[in-house]
Formats: sequence, C-alpha cells, structure tokens
Amino acid sequence: MLRFAAGIAGDMHISDLRVALFNYLVAKQRGEDFIIRIEDIDKKRAIEGKDQELLDLLALFGIEYSQIIHQSQNLKFYAAMALQLLHEKKAFSCFCSDEWLAKKRAEAQEADKDYFYDDACRNLPAELVIDNTAPFRVRIVRPDSAIVLHDKIKGDISFDPDTIDSFVIMHQDKTATDTFAAAVDDMLSDISAIVCSEDHVKKSAQEIYIREQLGYKKEIEYAHIPTLVTDKEDENVRVKYLLEEGYLPEAISNYLISIGNTLPQEIFTLQEAKEWFTFKDIGTKAVSFDLQKLKEINKAHLQKMDAIELSRYVGFADAEIGELARLYLEELNTTRELKLKIAPIFEDRKIPEVLKEQVQNITEIMKQAPYFESYDAFKRYIIDKSNLNEDEFEKSLRIVLTNAQEGPKLVLIYKYLKNYIGEIVK
Repeated sequence: MLRFAAGIAGDMHISDLRVALFNYLVAKQRGEDFIIRIEDIDKKRAIEGKDQELLDLLALFGIEYSQIIHQSQNLKFYAAMALQLLHEKKAFSCFCSDEWLAKKRAEAQEADKDYFYDDACRNLPAELVIDNTAPFRVRIVRPDSAIVLHDKIKGDISFDPDTIDSFVIMHQDKTATDTFAAAVDDMLSDISAIVCSEDHVKKSAQEIYIREQLGYKKEIEYAHIPTLVTDKEDENVRVKYLLEEGYLPEAISNYLISIGNTLPQEIFTLQEAKEWFTFKDIGTKAVSFDLQKLKEINKAHLQKMDAIELSRYVGFADAEIGELARLYLEELNTTRELKLKIAPIFEDRKIPEVLKEQVQNITEIMKQAPYFESYDAFKRYIIDKSNLNEDEFEKSLRIVLTNAQEGPKLVLIYKYLKNYIGEIVK
C-alpha cells in the first residue's frame, strides 16, 4: 500500500503533484493499492472545498486510488497512542511556556544547532504533573541511539539522538502534530513504501522512531526524491494555474516525472510510464522548475494529439480545425495560446486602414465565388476578379481568412479553412 498525503490549506503545488505521481507509479509497478490521505486536522488552515478540488485534479491527471482517508477520522487513535507512550514513560508532559521555548529556539539557532529542547520537563515528579493545571504539550522521549533511515535513493542516513530531540507529538489543544499523525496513519493503513521530498528526511526519521516506540515492527521503505526548486510565491507553480494557462495534464505529468531523472524516453504518457518506471530512474540532485522545458513538452504532446481532440481545446469538434491549430504549434505552446489564435478567425476583422479597400474587394468576390478544392485555383480566380497584384492579394487574404497579418502559409490555411469560407466572409 502506498499513499499520497495532501494538505488542504491552499491550491495544489506542482511539488505535491510530483510526489503524488511518484507514489502512484511505484504502487502500480508493484501491483499495490494507492490511497489518498487528506490532512485536515488543522481546522484553522483547512479551506472548505479544497479536498474535493484536490481529488478532481488527481482524477484529471489519471491518478487512480482505492480509498480516501481524512486524518480527522483518526483523532481517537492519535490520542490513544499518545496516552500509551505516556503510560510507558516513552513520552512526557511538557509545561514549558511559548515564550521560554522561543528563547531556547533562538539560542539554538544562534549556536547553529538542529535541536533546542533540553528535556526540562522530562523528569518532573509525578505529583507536579498530576496537580499541574497549566496547558501542556506531549513530547516523545528522545532516542538513546542513532536512528537510521534506509533510503532507496540516498542510501542509509543516520540521525543522532540530539538531532531527533524530544519532539512534540501532541499540541496543547490535544491535536496530533503532523509528524505523529502521519506515523500513526501509516501504521493504520499498513503502508509499505513512501516517496516524499528530500526536505522531509528528518520528519521521516522521526516517524520511524515513533513507530518503533509504539512497537510497530514492519519496516516501511522510504525514497526521498530531490527537491524541485520553485518560487513558492509564484502562481505559475500552482497546478490549477498551469491547467488554466493551457498546459495538458499529460504534459505536466511527463515533465514532473522526467525532470532530473534518467528515463528511456523523453515524451511519454502516465500510462506508458507505468510500464517502465523504477526507483533507479530517479536522480539525486535538486532540480529547478523550468517553464520553458514544460512548454516544449506540452508542445510535443499537442503535436501528437488527434486532430479532433486538439480542435476541442479551441472550441470545435472538427479535424480540419484541429489540423489548422496544429499549424500554429510552430510558434505556440499551449491550448490557451492556440484558442487565442483560432478564435479571431470567426470574429469581426481588425483591418489596417491601408488594406481596407482591398479586403472589402476580396470579401465581396469570395461571397460570390464557387467552391475551389485547390488553393491555386482559388487564388487565380480571386486575383483575376480583383485585379490585385500578388503581394496585395496575400496581405488582404490573410486578414480575410485569419484576422491577422502574419501566420502560416496561406496555402495551408486555405486547406483547412476552405469549408468555412462562407461562414468567415458572411
């Protein structure tokens, strides 16, 4: 069983989608189930409707799952297991104030330490704990020896006890921390492997330690993929934004799976990736989000697309319009750009003043002209009737046919628009 754990405090980031794709591919390759876990414990940050939006996006990308779990369904399990650790003296109540903890954290940062808590409350006498009415957190007792994480990509990574620290597993409001909830959820779901970003390495070590302290024997495999470096504030790294801008789901998947990795082919679908993807394909170095590369991959997918399907992205269901749109892929990269290019063909013309007379002349001739299969015959007929020279004809005809002054060769445009000429000049 593999899982994708998703927060619902905002729009889905491409880094999250990348993690989902890798977990899904590993699950499919191994023939295991894949589940979605919604992280909805923090009610202050959770945005209503984001869970359904997330599921809709995953469906759009062809990511299938067998079950959806909301962390809020497991609150009683977090409380029970925290209580178990307290009874077994593997955890303790921490009454330290926020101000004192902030001071200790600042001192640790100044000393360049990864840890800051000094176990001030670990050995409090029982009577001071029982009679204490102050708010408290629950901290797990720091390990006595190093925690070793066996990573499928990075190899073995060791964390000494001070690095792990006596970290918090339950907040003062008695809700579980993200790390504790994730560790318990993975136990309850019988997760076998987890693919996550390399910036979660320490959190993964803490999860391993939590499960060890709870007596969980199964070893969960970890694979920490290199960080995808993006500007978190840049809206172009939101999945929803990329889709709105006209990037295809299959192209986004292709890009996120391939970036920084060694794969047997450059352009592929998610279905194809299921057949050959392995952990061995994943690189070890951090990678930066490259919008230009995504554009190139998106263009490649558009070029391979069936003409009728392509036409639907520009508002039609006609193979000829699809082939017309394909002509513009020499200069364009997204379905949004294509739609903005095709739509004006069927709108009122914006005619330069110097060409108004010629355009009007050609338009009137075309209204009366018979149907011509070939462009050459059509061209001869219009030139003969209009008395325009070749240059005037081409400039005017381009505006009549495309509502633009530049573009692909007219002979190709005519090939795909000849059945629409009556509508265009009407």
